[in-house]
Amino acid sequence: MDERERKGADQRRTGKGNPRRRRPDIYAHGPSGSSSGQRRSGRTGKRSSRARRRRRNAAIRWTIFILLILAAIGGFLIWTRYGASNEKADLEQYYELDQEDEVAVVVDNEVVRDDADTSADDTEAAHAPGKIYDGQYYIEYSVVRDRINKRFYWDSNENILLYTLPEGSVSAEVGSSEYTDITEKKSADYTILKTEGSTAYIALPFIQEYTNMEYEVHKDPARVVITSDWGDIQTAEIKRDTQVRYQGGVKSPILTEVSKGSKVVVLEDENDWMKVGTEDGFIGYVRTNLLKDISTETISREFDEPVYTNISKDYTINMAWHNISNSDANGYILETIAGTKGLTTIAPTWFGLADTEGNVSSLADADYVNYAHQSDLEVWAVLRDFHGGINSYDETYEVLSYTSKRTKIINQVIAEAIEKGIDGINLDFELVSAECGEHYIQFVREMSVRCRQNGLVFSVDNYVPQPYNAHFDLAEQGAVADYVVIMGYDEHTDGSYEAGSVASISYLENGIADALKSVSADKLIAGVPFFTRLWLETPKTEEELAQEEGTEAASYSNKVTSTAYSMDEAAKIVEDAGAEAQWDAETMQNYAQWEADGGTYKIWLEDIKSLEEKLKVIKSNELAGVAEWSLGMENSGVWDLILQYVN
Repeated sequence: MDERERKGADQRRTGKGNPRRRRPDIYAHGPSGSSSGQRRSGRTGKRSSRARRRRRNAAIRWTIFILLILAAIGGFLIWTRYGASNEKADLEQYYELDQEDEVAVVVDNEVVRDDADTSADDTEAAHAPGKIYDGQYYIEYSVVRDRINKRFYWDSNENILLYTLPEGSVSAEVGSSEYTDITEKKSADYTILKTEGSTAYIALPFIQEYTNMEYEVHKDPARVVITSDWGDIQTAEIKRDTQVRYQGGVKSPILTEVSKGSKVVVLEDENDWMKVGTEDGFIGYVRTNLLKDISTETISREFDEPVYTNISKDYTINMAWHNISNSDANGYILETIAGTKGLTTIAPTWFGLADTEGNVSSLADADYVNYAHQSDLEVWAVLRDFHGGINSYDETYEVLSYTSKRTKIINQVIAEAIEKGIDGINLDFELVSAECGEHYIQFVREMSVRCRQNGLVFSVDNYVPQPYNAHFDLAEQGAVADYVVIMGYDEHTDGSYEAGSVASISYLENGIADALKSVSADKLIAGVPFFTRLWLETPKTEEELAQEEGTEAASYSNKVTSTAYSMDEAAKIVEDAGAEAQWDAETMQNYAQWEADGGTYKIWLEDIKSLEEKLKVIKSNELAGVAEWSLGMENSGVWDLILQYVN
């Protein structure tokens, strides 16, 4: 190191030549004072500066702390609103399981609920859809009937389970493993039928024996997953492990976990969420973006469905009902059919229910049948539940709800038909309540079997389809009967609150269209009227309105009465009144009205012109035929007209 370097180093060590930087004195340019005062003032200024810095730093720290708190609260609120919940659903509650022996039932990706088929005014306790007895799984009868196989029938009065096949019925009794398959005695390795009070439970394997269905049993909780609706379904694959939630949304409870690659059935698209069904019976929601390969898949199962063979005529049916109320009327068969043309079938009203024990009254006559056959007419004798020994909904229910009474009716009618040489049975039950529906349809099945066994044509009469008569089950009738008849009249009856047509064209058109949704055209016969109603409208008095207050009748200001007349009688009434009928394009009928007897008479005429419009509708739908109510009420010219459209 040379001299200059040593000197510089010494200066750096001693500070010489490197004046120290001083903090500026706040009083450097102020008034002069003692040196100690200046030092105290300097120390005070330093403390104030440090205090301000501390306060500023504290404020900054508190601000940051508050911001962090606010951020945490905001994050919590965001998570609370948008974050996924890990809450697990109570599966016992989800499946509505109240007792250890109860089983949840899932049919075609729908969980069966206890109250699913219970009306609001039903006072009976709901029944568990499934039960476990001695390790065997059972399904409650109404669930089987309504959701799986409607041909199972439970007679709670006589404690017998029936399943009707084309050749006869399968029957099983409560608490037994033995059963009868038509005539063959068989045995199962389980009890077929269990009951709790009037509620029946059917063993799953026995249901499957006669049903095109598959089922799987799962535990925790106990549940049965049934597939019975075969055909096209929409499926998808799960992209990654996720949850199925009770409802759409991340806050909804979790029903189950599903792993990547699992297949689900897609039930409903709800934008961000899809309603799906899992293979083990959970119906819930997953995020739409977690599904891939959504596609339509056809599912099926090999099963030999029972086939009900039918008698089908190779000609168009032209049937006329013959209203016979006493045995003397049978003697007028030749006069009654003398003027007819193209008639193929005559249906005399011969059989009725005599009482609620299943006895049948009969006016059947062998000579009548012989005369009809000589005129190339088949005789389809009518069996009715009215105009006989009984005449109420309750009485019809009392008869049909007992298997022994139904059997008694059928045996008598079939025996009479064979003895008298009758060709077919025409069933005309009209006093059937919704409650009686399942018993009535079972009666139809049983009657169809016996008619088939004896070579008798079996036809069933119905009102035109309406929501309130859906329990007549046209689809099942169409499967088991040879012909289904819809009565395209009585649009307005003697019990109506207002005057109107007996059979407007739209009434028939709509009736046929609705019936064809359930019955094939080659089995459907449309009924048309040979009669007309004459209506008298009179204003209601204040007293009458007061009596009707709160009823449906109160909404009608006029009181109406009506009387049914034949075609010729109705035309004569209009002529005698000096009225002139005008064509009504809406009803496709001639309409007339006039004032007399303190009110207004109204009539929608059934005549050649209105009948032709109805026949056009029947022909255009290529139906199996036409039926007319009733012989003796027609104008003689109708037969030539019917011939143009029917034969």
